Amino acid sequence: MRKFFLTLAAVCCVVFSATSCKEEAVEYDWQPAGDKIMTEWGENLKVSDVYGEYPRPQMAREKWTSLNGLWNYRTDKSEGMILVPFAIESALSGVGETLNPNEKLIYTREFKLSGKDLKGHLLLHAGAIDQEAVVFINDKEVARHIGGYASFSADITDAAKRGSNTIRVEVIDNTNDGYMATGKQVRRPSGIWYTPVSGIWQTIWLEPVPASYIKDLAIMPDIDASKLAITVMPSTPEGEVYVEMLADGKTVASASAPASNPVVSLDIENQHLWSPDDPYLYDLKIELRKNGKTIDKVDSYAAMRKISKAADENGILRAQLNNKDIFMMGPLDQGWWPDGLYTAPTDEALLFDIQRTKDLGFNTIRKHVKVEPDRWYYYCDKLGMLVWQDMPSGDRRGTDWSGQWVFLESDPQVRSEESMKNYYHEWGEIMAQLKNHPSVVVWVPYNEAWGQSRSVEVAEWTKKQDPSRLVNTASGGNHFRTGDIIDQHHYPEPKMTFFEPGFINVLGEYGGIGYPVSGHLWNENSNRNWGYVSFDQSEIVTNNYVEFAKMMLDLVPKGFSAAIYTQTTDVESEVNGLFTYDRKILKMDEAKVREANQALCRSLD
Repeated sequence: MRKFFLTLAAVCCVVFSATSCKEEAVEYDWQPAGDKIMTEWGENLKVSDVYGEYPRPQMAREKWTSLNGLWNYRTDKSEGMILVPFAIESALSGVGETLNPNEKLIYTREFKLSGKDLKGHLLLHAGAIDQEAVVFINDKEVARHIGGYASFSADITDAAKRGSNTIRVEVIDNTNDGYMATGKQVRRPSGIWYTPVSGIWQTIWLEPVPASYIKDLAIMPDIDASKLAITVMPSTPEGEVYVEMLADGKTVASASAPASNPVVSLDIENQHLWSPDDPYLYDLKIELRKNGKTIDKVDSYAAMRKISKAADENGILRAQLNNKDIFMMGPLDQGWWPDGLYTAPTDEALLFDIQRTKDLGFNTIRKHVKVEPDRWYYYCDKLGMLVWQDMPSGDRRGTDWSGQWVFLESDPQVRSEESMKNYYHEWGEIMAQLKNHPSVVVWVPYNEAWGQSRSVEVAEWTKKQDPSRLVNTASGGNHFRTGDIIDQHHYPEPKMTFFEPGFINVLGEYGGIGYPVSGHLWNENSNRNWGYVSFDQSEIVTNNYVEFAKMMLDLVPKGFSAAIYTQTTDVESEVNGLFTYDRKILKMDEAKVREANQALCRSLD
């Protein structure tokens, strides 16, 4: 048990300015719930300083306040304190309780504001709340959001007041009982299906902005023309927007545009291209001005990069980065944690998976049926990781997988109009949220045939929403003549079951070499720990990995342009990770894995 003292002010008050708040010492007992394995970050978690990093690096302001920390909570079964932003089912929440269908989870806490804090507008941002959330400030509803993966914001100025304020968040999470996106969460976890995640699981925070402010940005590079287009979206169409682009601290381009038509185009001399080998980022300073005075400003960044496709000298369609063929090699990354479930214990832990993936010689990550916080993509941008972004699957009740090697004329599964409307709502929010991250190069609307419906329509809609990226309609799923990529799955060894001219052919999943490491297992005394093949020695696992990589290398000239190995870490009962679930052990020889991966990454150079 971890005993620590917090002041009442630290628990219930957030103060932007020098507003006084009487402090009363209160003792709280907090400990992780349950008896499962934990990461080192979870074991050393500082409860009083949970996720204090700025949550949105692509549109950063100086003033903001985190609402992470201890909140009051209540369900039908219990009440007490919960550590935000960890899902109620997780160990790090301190609760470890599973919600029943339609059961309401209610969060409350207090924060204080001064008159200065309310001079302009006060925004509330929620990184992600799973699954349906209603937010109240001082008992006045300010936001209602459906979907557990996308962030949302609300202007709470009219509901907030000087002095003490109360925020209440009411959540319902029916997990996989309905048609909403849930990824791999299920009520009865086993095998490849995992523990539910309910409630607030990403940072929730407050941000004061002026009366007129910058609401959003859209950043679009064009390396062929050496131009960068930036759309600055102000809250009111008055004044002008100004953009300055910097390279290594020196201004290289700047321009302004009227706020009524706020598209700024920058010409870039000697452009420095972004790639996994050289992930160069330009800094952006963006201002909203009126009568020559800066009203609002944000810091951002951009990369000059292009993802496209073209036939090689043998007529094989290849993915291209910056107009050069590239082989994308990476792990299937599910982003689960034994102590935080969907939420990494700390920002350092969030970075760890990406950095170690880079260290192992990969250039790509497939983010599997989950969406991460913005800071995860920020680290991919900085480190130079190409990201395939899956849409979290939902409505799997009628899944019909007809076979990977046949082109279909119609989908075996038909989702309801209500289900598809929700699909487009959630997928559209996710795409809009991630649109400016240069690391994201492939959209994956469906995984296998999980909820796959209206495939041609969905692929075309996705491409229309974002023509600048590749579309992999259904990774390993039912195949249609649509999108940019045809994606096969084959376990355990890599295999080309078919080749389709006119598409980028990829192996979207293979491998799954299992190695249960005692003392680092989610189910230590279970015989249900599994991989697609399983061994009990690191040397044998390494040799199999290297052999599979050599087999994959032989398939590149035959047409494969990418490969995704399953997987980054163990997850609950799955023991086929490169790392154990607690991230304490790399189960293979690092040098040999890196050499094998780099050979694949360089295979189309």
